[in-house]
Amino acid sequence: MKKYLTMISCFIILAIAFGCTTVYKAAVDERNVRTIASDKKIAATILKEFYDDKTVKVLDISPACYSGHVYLVGEYETKKQRKRAVEIARKKKGVKTVTTYLLPKKKDDHCGTSDNLAITAKVKTRLIKDKEIWSTNVNVKTVQCNVVLLGIVGSKGEIRKAITHAKSVEGVRSVKSFLKSVK
Repeated sequence: MKKYLTMISCFIILAIAFGCTTVYKAAVDERNVRTIASDKKIAATILKEFYDDKTVKVLDISPACYSGHVYLVGEYETKKQRKRAVEIARKKKGVKTVTTYLLPKKKDDHCGTSDNLAITAKVKTRLIKDKEIWSTNVNVKTVQCNVVLLGIVGSKGEIRKAITHAKSVEGVRSVKSFLKSVK
């Protein structure tokens, strides 16, 4: 019985924490709640199909969606894998466009997963410290030490600052911004 109560307590705490996060994200996001939900559903269905697909490797390419515009970010081993990922994304209901930032995998690249994770963490830290940017609206992905910024922010100034922060991190090869502003 004690184990059962502990499990229920943990579930309630997670539900409250997840709910608070969702409410916070909706409050600071530049999109309305319906659009956010639709975008999350689109990205999740694409991710699930990547997982089920024999060609696309789910850990290599990740989808993001903003107002029906899908972004595929990652690496591919073959052109067939790249083409299949785009096909999957394009056929999903609600998708308006598909934009890719997909690089061919390099065997001898000195930039590995740990480097990408460290760069992502450093960029996010700089965004969080900047009180003039809603950092939760900026999604940061790093591929082969190249930073990709995604999301919808409040102004063009926020976009410029986010790019500047990303470029200032040691080890970053390049910065590609797909950030959009509402103003």
